[in-house]
This record gives sequence, C-alpha cells and structure tokens, in this order.
Amino acid sequence: MDNLTHSLVGALLGQAGIKKKTGLAMPALIIGANLPDVDAACFFWLEGTEHLGFRRGITHGPPALVLLPLILAGLLWGFDKWQERRGKRPEGRLPVNFKWLFLLSFIGCLTHPALDWLNVYGIRLLEPFSSQWFYGDTLFIIDVWLWALMGLATWFSLRREKKGGEWMKPARVAIAVALAYIGLNGAISFSPGVNTLGGKVISSPLPLKSWEREVLVQGAGNYWFVLQKPESEDDGQSPLKPISDRVCSWPDLDEERQTNSQLDAFLFWSRAPFATRAEDGSVVLHDARFYDPRARDRFSVALPDVECVELPRD
Repeated sequence: MDNLTHSLVGALLGQAGIKKKTGLAMPALIIGANLPDVDAACFFWLEGTEHLGFRRGITHGPPALVLLPLILAGLLWGFDKWQERRGKRPEGRLPVNFKWLFLLSFIGCLTHPALDWLNVYGIRLLEPFSSQWFYGDTLFIIDVWLWALMGLATWFSLRREKKGGEWMKPARVAIAVALAYIGLNGAISFSPGVNTLGGKVISSPLPLKSWEREVLVQGAGNYWFVLQKPESEDDGQSPLKPISDRVCSWPDLDEERQTNSQLDAFLFWSRAPFATRAEDGSVVLHDARFYDPRARDRFSVALPDVECVELPRD
C-alpha cells in the first residue's frame, strides 16, 4: 500500500491507546509502519525493471521485521537520551522504555507486510528463506476510502484528546470498521462467481470503485483476457475480451533470460506476463495486472532482438 495508508495505520494504533506505553511511541508506530519500504532506495542503483524484482522482498521478510524495529528503537532511545543531555527533552514526554519502543516498532513493522499483501502487486513474505510471491487481491494500492476513514478518525481522536475527552474509542471503532471493510473487499474478490471461470484468474480491485473488479483470465500460452459483462443475457458474445489486439505468441526466452538482467527481473516479478508487438515488429513484455495501452507502461520490458510471431486470427 502507499505510505500515507501505512502512516495512518501507525497513528491510529497509537490513538487506540498503546501510545501511552512509552515516550516516543507515536514515532515508533508511524516510522515502523513505513520502515520496510527502505528498499525503495534500490532506485539509486537499479535500472529499468530491475527494481520490480527487488522491491517487497528482503526488507519485508521475517529477519528484517525483527532487525528493523530493533534499529528504530535504538535510534529513538538514543535520540531521547541526546535531548536529555542537551536539556531539550520535552517535559510532557513520557519516560522512554526501550522494551516498549521495540515492541511498538515491531507492531508497526508487522502492519506493513499485512497491508502490502492485500493488493495484486504481491509480496515475498518469507524472504530470504523463500522467494515465493503472495497475493491478497483485496485492495487497490491506494484506497481513498481507507484514507478518509483513518484520517478522519485520527484527527477526531487527537482533537478529543486535546480537549480532555474520550479519545481512544474513535480510533478503536475506526480500526474495527477498517477491518470489516477489508474483509468485505476480500469476499468480493474471492466470490464464487469470480473463481469458477477455470484456469488462472486474477481479481484486481479498481481505484475509487473499490467494490468493482477487473477480472483477468489466463488463456493458453500466456494469453490474457478481461472478463466483461455482456450488454444483454443473449447477445451471443463471449464474456472474455482479449487484453490486447497486438498479442504475440509467447516466445522462448530461456536463453536470453540468462544474459538480460532486465528480462530476468521482469519474469521473476511478473504474475501475468504476455507479449505484444512493437512498431518495429519486435516483442514487448507486459504484465496484465498493470497494462494500459493508452498510457506509458512502466511495468514492461522491450526485447528488440526477439521477433513477434502473431497469434492466428479466427
């Protein structure tokens, strides 16, 4: 998920009451909820699609979810001591307890892979022990309804706290509503109507319209279709629409993958790869989850030395 969502989850947990366990609890929760995304630094040394095969891996796996909170807790504890030595420590700050700093940082970090798992991009939850991707197919990567719910609840809770009122209840209610909302969206994605199509099916939530899905269905030879609703019950048209009218037969890429790091990273990451014809007749690989013929496709790799063999037309 996006970092605003991660931050709001950390803030909401704090406003639910656990921020009273130690000083600097809110920074531990909010920073901890974003900390696994330190792997975004890979953009400084990786090019093209190589970042696709690196993100949501090693910093989202079990060892990192222990080490990163430990580092964060140490930095926050050291910051508190540094302020104390300089006489700059805020008088209203609670005593800082290292054990609770670590536990809250750990809780914040755990929320991160839990949220990242919910979308179609995927996450390697067991890295470095296993490079298997896991997919929740439940929420779009940016969910404005969660923003609104958690943002308003956090603001209302902070406002009540400032006025001396009951401030924990709004945050706790918002957490319960958010969990119910996530559960409802999971039920939509994995409804029997979606998963009885046969073959590999991906139910991709839409932005804004979180109750709707783009349903992708795999055909033979890495050929993907989009499930569409018929205009009428007896219009005679297939409900499966080809994802593109420029699809190539899937090429043999085993040899090229050995020498092309961009291709190797793309295929390692891609869940729904398919090939299309470029203007010069070569092949471009896309992922059906993020394919939009009207926009520049950041989730693709061009293979100028591979010739497109178009699928036969019926």
